[in-house]
Amino acid sequence: MMQFRDIEDQYVEAVVALWTACGLTRPWNDPYKDISFAREGANSTVLVGMSDDRIAATVMVGHDGHRGMLYYVAVDPALQRQGLGIEAVRAAEKWLGARGVWKVNLLVRAENEKVRGFYEKLGYEVNPVLCMARRITG
Repeated sequence: MMQFRDIEDQYVEAVVALWTACGLTRPWNDPYKDISFAREGANSTVLVGMSDDRIAATVMVGHDGHRGMLYYVAVDPALQRQGLGIEAVRAAEKWLGARGVWKVNLLVRAENEKVRGFYEKLGYEVNPVLCMARRITG
């Protein structure tokens, strides 16, 4: 079983490269800003799992005091289908549980059926809610 720990400065570039390789980055989301923001407070972090001194898996995890959220769940493409994604999700759930958070939410792009199936196998289900968003700029 892989051990996950909080990201350290020297791993930021490797984490962004992994997220890019996994197709998780989007032009409108700056992954460096996301990592920095997640590391600023006690309610969020980026967890990294190492294999042979390199980043094998990641998950950004946080909570608002009521519900947890998962983002950027990624596994090195060369290491996929070995259970590391499951380990990343479970590490994030453990991180949340240690903080008293009892429910976790995540967002999956509607067209990403493969990833949706992955989470369904882990017991996640679609909730009958509407997710609304607005960018705050200023």
